[in-house]
Amino acid sequence: MRVFLAVHLPKLPLEVFRPKWLPDPAAGSVVFEKDKAVIADAPARAAGIRIGMKRGGVLTLSSELAMYERDAAREAAAQREVGVALMRFSPDVALAEEATVIVEIGASLRLFGGVRALCLQARAILDALGFTARIGIAPTGQGAWLLARYRRRRVLRLASLERVLSPLPMLSVPEMRPFADWFAGLGCATIADVRRLPRAGLRRRCGEHVLDSLDRAFGSAPELFDWLTLPPTFSARLELPDRIEHADGALHAAHRLIVQLCGWLCAKQLAVTAITLSLEHERGREAMAPTSIEIALGEPAWQEVHLLRLLKERLHRIELAAPMIAVRLDAVKVEAAEAPAEQLFPEPGGSAQSHARLLELLAARLGEENVLRPAPTADYRPEIANRWVPLSESHTKTKGTLPEGLPRPTWMLATPVRLLTRAHRPFYGSPLRVVSPAERIEAGWFDGELVTRDYFVAEADDKSYYWIYRERVSSRDADEGPRWFLHGLFG
Repeated sequence: MRVFLAVHLPKLPLEVFRPKWLPDPAAGSVVFEKDKAVIADAPARAAGIRIGMKRGGVLTLSSELAMYERDAAREAAAQREVGVALMRFSPDVALAEEATVIVEIGASLRLFGGVRALCLQARAILDALGFTARIGIAPTGQGAWLLARYRRRRVLRLASLERVLSPLPMLSVPEMRPFADWFAGLGCATIADVRRLPRAGLRRRCGEHVLDSLDRAFGSAPELFDWLTLPPTFSARLELPDRIEHADGALHAAHRLIVQLCGWLCAKQLAVTAITLSLEHERGREAMAPTSIEIALGEPAWQEVHLLRLLKERLHRIELAAPMIAVRLDAVKVEAAEAPAEQLFPEPGGSAQSHARLLELLAARLGEENVLRPAPTADYRPEIANRWVPLSESHTKTKGTLPEGLPRPTWMLATPVRLLTRAHRPFYGSPLRVVSPAERIEAGWFDGELVTRDYFVAEADDKSYYWIYRERVSSRDADEGPRWFLHGLFG
């Protein structure tokens, strides 16, 4: 079953110039085209502004209005951004006339939980992008377009679609507008009135386009779409409405770019492993290089929530040297997305993906240099074998050379602590009792850092366990006696 979702953006020009997340000017905003007002928001209409007024008349009514010159290129770019973001539901997306995007969602309904759930998710995406929209769903793309433009209805059957579309105004079909006076002279006011006219006469008078449009809308003729094509790499830039001096102020713009990135990834069936957010500063004689925020992910990801959380943590830690005027997002490294491997009995501690996301979040919040992972080295000396490196540092694991079954403490001290000796026994808060056989380590002769030690597990009076060692007595310090050191603590 073919099902189409149409998204109409009725306030696209205003929302291109003034994003939805910014407060409306008190006096309102007006968009002009060829010196005539074509769109006015609610505050402007309350001030008496009407569509078609000249610029001079608008200034006479209110001199504090925010006035914009219509830019078709920016409107087309915004419509394309919406189309890319909606590719999260289907790769078949078409950009239709009058600021409308059509998506074929028939194969995606079950995946996203049905029509209602999919519509809610689509509206959440549009809210994140900063656009208001009307959504229509129908078995035909043209029918969904008409519903989104005029009705906000969801229709899944052709029989019901005919009943819903027939009462719509005749001029809702773009191909009928050039013949509006002729249709009005015949007494036609709705689509149903036009469809009752003889087809042969209608074809001779109006051509094939009117009938073809109606047939496509009602499912009597096949529909052909020019599906949106995507570039092989993702790079999106968004100009900010004003200079912003704090990095946190770029969060809304970054969220908008992340939504587009997720749509691109889903359409390409890819996952990202590294992204770069560039905060561009003012140009001029003292221009500065953009402030780059590079995020490397431990596991490939394509989820909006996770990527946005990482960017949010990084933006909190950035101090700008100069105000920013634009934001750019680049997908540096991508790879083929793998389907999640669901387990019949999931582990209570979480999956490997959830562990990787936690580490990425900690690295974004605390800094990559402050999140360490173990990287043991094949060396008998514990202080060298116990090595920790930053999470992002590549490291090839090496197998240890120690025999299996030997005890190792949970926490190793960076520098061994020399212990007191009482009654020929090591003392650390209380006398320590050796409860394991000795483990002799002799190594370091090849790099000039020779160690000769006997390691033991020792128990204190409070049942705490420690990893201690005794330096082997040499001829040089035979008179001093053995020296004991604390090197680790067991959990």
